[in-house]
Amino acid sequence: MAATQVRRILDGAVHRGLDVAPLLARAGIAPQLLEQALARVSQQQYALLLRVLRRALRDELWGLTSRPLRVGSFGQCAARLVQCRTLHEALREGLRHFHGLIDDFVARLSVRDGVARVRIATRMPPQPRLDYAQKAFLLFAHGLASWLVARRVPLLAVDYTERGAASEVSRVYQAPIRFGQPQIGFSFEARWLDLPVVQSPQSLREFLAQAPGNLLVRYRDAGTLSERIRRLLRRRLDLPPPPLEAIATQLAMAPQTLRRHLRDEGQGFQQIKDELRRDAEDLSVRRSHLSISVASSHSWRDRRGQRGPGTRHSPSLASCSGPVHRHQLRRVEREPARSRAVRL
Repeated sequence: MAATQVRRILDGAVHRGLDVAPLLARAGIAPQLLEQALARVSQQQYALLLRVLRRALRDELWGLTSRPLRVGSFGQCAARLVQCRTLHEALREGLRHFHGLIDDFVARLSVRDGVARVRIATRMPPQPRLDYAQKAFLLFAHGLASWLVARRVPLLAVDYTERGAASEVSRVYQAPIRFGQPQIGFSFEARWLDLPVVQSPQSLREFLAQAPGNLLVRYRDAGTLSERIRRLLRRRLDLPPPPLEAIATQLAMAPQTLRRHLRDEGQGFQQIKDELRRDAEDLSVRRSHLSISVASSHSWRDRRGQRGPGTRHSPSLASCSGPVHRHQLRRVEREPARSRAVRL
């Protein structure tokens, strides 16, 4: 995760006059990293920083809005949503829950022509802090919705108001990003609204214990076909990627059936291979900055022979030495490949 994301989430604390150095230290982030353009932090460090900020500011939106969102609001909302029957009912109930708690913006669900849309209407003049708060709210809304029905809700598009490009956002949402839109939001096929809510108060306790870290990575249902394919491919990252037909044979299904099921899950075979290649390259880069030689995954380059976007500098690990190297390496190796950090 880029250090620019850390700077943005700290804007609320800075605006309220807090000294951010102790907050960063409690999250295991060196303050000098924020001065390095290419610095990165782990998803775990960022999630811990969110918890630190929530505790220090007594605000579940980390000081980014004009009025604090009281601690416990998210948990109270989730407790109500596990009682809902369908995703449609849960989304409406969840968005309604926050209408009276957040003054600066309001999120609404609409359904038209077979497409469901969640849009965020701003009640305040545009400003960077508010923009980041809205994007975080949108990300958490999609993550919570996917958890409620125990499968990733495939999106048709994600809308951002600014003009520009943010490739990590597209990978996290697994959907095209449309910039320059009038409102922040996302859309998906309305048929997913009929999915039943399958979570319970018992599973909610584990979910909340892992929050917000579990909301910073894209939700994956371990039982889906796409996740089964990921597990198969992950076993042979040091070999040339197999064709779709070979995977279909291992799964005892016809190639066209495999393609159809992947399409129903909002996935593609090449997309899965590209994501695993980026994950492998990202881990390789992070390990290389710990002064450990890692063989390059040349067989997982794309057809043009170009390296993927994972070759980024990581001063946060490069600055470690001695026992810290070994500790960081063990932590990196334990991180699941699916924990790709988010750039909002």
